[in-house]
Amino acid sequence: MLTQLAPSLRCLRAPNPSPLTGTGTNTYLIGTEAVVVIDPGPDMEAHLDAILTAIGDATCAAILVTHSHLDHTALVPRLAAATGAPTYGFGDVNAGRSAVMQALIESPEGSALGGAEGRDAAFVPDHTLGDGEVLHWDGDPITALWTPGHFNNHLCFAWRDVLFTGDLVMGWSTSLVSPPDGDLTQFMASCAQLADRSDRAYYPGHGDPVTAPATRVRDLIAHRQAREAQILEALDTAPGTPGDITARVYTDVAPHLWPAAERNVLAHLIDLHSRGLVTCAPGLSRSAIFTLSAAP
Repeated sequence: MLTQLAPSLRCLRAPNPSPLTGTGTNTYLIGTEAVVVIDPGPDMEAHLDAILTAIGDATCAAILVTHSHLDHTALVPRLAAATGAPTYGFGDVNAGRSAVMQALIESPEGSALGGAEGRDAAFVPDHTLGDGEVLHWDGDPITALWTPGHFNNHLCFAWRDVLFTGDLVMGWSTSLVSPPDGDLTQFMASCAQLADRSDRAYYPGHGDPVTAPATRVRDLIAHRQAREAQILEALDTAPGTPGDITARVYTDVAPHLWPAAERNVLAHLIDLHSRGLVTCAPGLSRSAIFTLSAAP
């Protein structure tokens, strides 16, 4: 279904609903005569047809990608082939990864880390975008903002007085932060970066527009801080693995969602470990036993 959000902004929602995608992936089209597509979405024939129909006789000037998850990028090759449009993103799946996550991947325990769900290892943009880089086509400029956390190569795109936030900030759900692609330390820094902005609205990768963005970002930061406090409280009761702590902390979440919740808990534990607040044995992994650090 095509939704007109502004005179030169439209949204197509892909028919890929799931617990992690909500009602589907949002594909945004900016412009009328020269169209910029943000996040083509999953490789679905019906969605490709809908995008091409929406572009119509206009030129597809560019394809922008917020991050390398398949539900955002799988359709990129076919859309690029059909339109001849160049692709833009921060980089491949390894771009922007923190030193902590890189060291973790290379450690003896790295093979037991898990994660990498939904990663599009094949996506490599034609053009890489740096943080703050401004793109110029017909109409208003689009500014790329490097906002890692949900994914290390995650970008938001600022246009006029709104921000396309990908999966960093959504209204219907909190973002999954699953190491090694997800990094809670980066996530919190990116949210703080957005909190300093004055955008009128957010257009996320899933769900409806966020019309009170400042409030939403503050709520997300507070939510993560509350989860951290719960995890520390759980560890104060007894040491445990990420799975043990998930069962103690996520009592308000249905058990079938615990695997995703466990990834968030692991992200918190890695962040707490990097700050010296917890220790683990034998080494950082999804099966490690975590313990509160001794008070100084």
